[in-house]
Amino acid sequence: DPESLVTHGLNLRPGQDGQSTLYVVGHGGREAIEVFGVDASGATPMLTWIGCVMTPGAMEANSVASFEDGSLVVTIPLERGKTVSDALAGDNTGAVYSWSPGDKAMRKVEGTELPYANGIEVSADGNEIYVVSSGLFTVGAYSNSNPARLLRSTGPLGFIPDNLHMDENGRLITAGLNVESDTCGTVIRTREFSLEEFAACPRPYTVWEIEPKSMQGRALATGPADKRFSNITMAVPMNGQVWIGTFAGDRVAYQDVN
Repeated sequence: DPESLVTHGLNLRPGQDGQSTLYVVGHGGREAIEVFGVDASGATPMLTWIGCVMTPGAMEANSVASFEDGSLVVTIPLERGKTVSDALAGDNTGAVYSWSPGDKAMRKVEGTELPYANGIEVSADGNEIYVVSSGLFTVGAYSNSNPARLLRSTGPLGFIPDNLHMDENGRLITAGLNVESDTCGTVIRTREFSLEEFAACPRPYTVWEIEPKSMQGRALATGPADKRFSNITMAVPMNGQVWIGTFAGDRVAYQDVN
């Protein structure tokens, strides 16, 4: 039912002749990855719903990434009974789940258990999965296997990474709110963490670029706290700019890259 669909994470896999496949984390009427065919061959792109993959136990997914054969990897940040406070205390609260054409259901990828598994991407050759842990403030590279192996990782970042995208040059882009803030204080990894208090105080933000082979990175863009546009969670670079999204707003923003 389009009237009840609430969209979350997106992944677009380009095809040929203006045809692509769009994978959408859907909430609202059901918890599933909704799949659409995209026809961009005309003046206005058209979406056609193809089908869906239900999440296990109707748990809420956050992000989705796809492989060339149509297989999917999905992050579920909070499994049943887990909370954001648990994640900030360092407890494993979620994991990556996978699905391939022909599978009856998603299954957990053992070895990817993390404090708040969030953004996700895959390498061009399909051999690696990149996963954000918003609870650890890190981005990790995992083998595309079950069980998976952590191959390498960033150190804890100076901001809380959220979504994850790969740019046209094969670099990973993540974004989030700074851990340190003169106005809002320092985010402490503790069970006393309150998401409501965190989201209520505008913080400066960072857009971070990562080289997947080394997991070394640099700031692609930064910005001050802004009451009109806070709670930054994602960024997509395009034509010398980054387009920035938020989990608590009704618009997107853009700025030049550093």
